Amino acid sequence: MPQVIRTMEIRATPSTVWRYIGTQEGLRRWISPNLEIDLNVGGRYRFVGPDQQTWISGTVLELVPEGWLILSWLEEGQGWEHPARFVVALEASASGTKVTVIHDGFAGTGGPSWPDMVADYERGADQHRILEKLAAVVSERER
Repeated sequence: MPQVIRTMEIRATPSTVWRYIGTQEGLRRWISPNLEIDLNVGGRYRFVGPDQQTWISGTVLELVPEGWLILSWLEEGQGWEHPARFVVALEASASGTKVTVIHDGFAGTGGPSWPDMVADYERGADQHRILEKLAAVVSERER
């Protein structure tokens, strides 16, 4: 299954990094300032994407404190029949925390052009650099 994966080491403990993943206010600092999310399994979320035009919505599929957050991921108005997935996973490392972001499930969206979607998400991951934003927020707050 095609995945878009980005990983980064952040010099902070998993519990410190989790503060910016396991709370609405923390997520707003690096994903989108207008994010509204109910951080409970089955809870809904919605925000405008980095293009400032596309609304992203879905539900919380899994939430394991200091472990991972998994969301269904739907670009509204794009003809998707089913959502994809967005995963943020934390793992303790020698230098702090290894953070991995994964977008997957593109083939299941029902769009005939899902291979193009994967390429778009690859470009977007490099352009929007959300892991770098997360690292900057953690670093700024922990000084």
